[in-house]
Amino acid sequence: MAKIEDKTGKIWITTEHPAIVFEDNVVGRLKKEIWDATKEEIERILKEYEIPSPPELGKPNSYIQTTPRKQLVENRRKNDIVFIPIGSTERHGIHSISGHDTLQVTQILEGVRRYTAKKGYAVNLAWPITYGAHPYHHIGMPGNVILPGNVLKETLIYVMLGFWNDGFRKQIIVNNHGHTWVLESALHEFMYRYQLPGIFQILDWHRAVREFFIPTGREDSLESDFIHAGEAETSLGLLLFPEGMIDMEAAKDAKGKSYLPEGHFDLSVDPYRRPHRWSEGEGHSAIEIKATPEGSIGRPSLASPEKAKRPVAAILKYLTLIVEQILEAFPPGKVPPVEEVTLRSTKEMEPYLREPESKGWKSVYSLPRMD
Repeated sequence: MAKIEDKTGKIWITTEHPAIVFEDNVVGRLKKEIWDATKEEIERILKEYEIPSPPELGKPNSYIQTTPRKQLVENRRKNDIVFIPIGSTERHGIHSISGHDTLQVTQILEGVRRYTAKKGYAVNLAWPITYGAHPYHHIGMPGNVILPGNVLKETLIYVMLGFWNDGFRKQIIVNNHGHTWVLESALHEFMYRYQLPGIFQILDWHRAVREFFIPTGREDSLESDFIHAGEAETSLGLLLFPEGMIDMEAAKDAKGKSYLPEGHFDLSVDPYRRPHRWSEGEGHSAIEIKATPEGSIGRPSLASPEKAKRPVAAILKYLTLIVEQILEAFPPGKVPPVEEVTLRSTKEMEPYLREPESKGWKSVYSLPRMD
């Protein structure tokens, strides 16, 4: 493992790819471990998480909404973290399904639930939000169900509030769609409005493990950049989805139309550290329905399930690390210090922070809002 030290004293772990380095900390070392893993080791990780498996949206004891109340309370006392998956209903080419984003994120999170359950601290899953906001260039595309940003924002705020009221005060919102700015806005508005202690994170999961989506020429590497409904997403669908949801015979490669030279706007997982994220502008390229009416960009024809295994292994291990580190810092029922993370007082919050329905507990809906 080669390491380099920059002039600030920061240590970086290098790889054979000049643009891919990892920080020398627990997250970076975890990623490097997956980067260096053999194909057999990747298969072992996927097996531990039981990937692939049939979808569990209707399976008893899999989601909060499919778990009897008695068992749910017992689960929460061991692990009060909830993953809230965010998907969309969006055209993913003529070869895939419009629920692609939703099914992709839930399949991954179900794997984390299975793994943590075997370890005795099953993480909690919320049913997904299946409709999303969209960037302007998605307008008019058949198959896209576009929510106004404020509708999604308010929906997420009240989903967060409801779970907080039920004792799930550590919330990881795992996103699988191109509307991250709306989710970030919801999180901050939630905090301004209610000022509740807890752990709240937005995770754009592809971006969290972006290194594994960069074409590197390795045997199991993608051959093209991560872009909407292209090689990467189609590969993920082939690995994670039930048979029949990806029709590779219908996969059609396509390319968007840009009016400016390359280099200004980055791609889906920000692999090139360009000045703009892909979502930070409009007008510099044609809208989707005009340039790529197929509903996919890139080269889905190159997809294979093998190309998705290493990125999926990386996100499974990273999400597990998040769960473990949060529980180590704040065991079930504990949250960050009220007076250090809010403008409320410990005395004011004491009854609201008790276990729901326990003696002296008060519902958060009776707590005065801060706005």
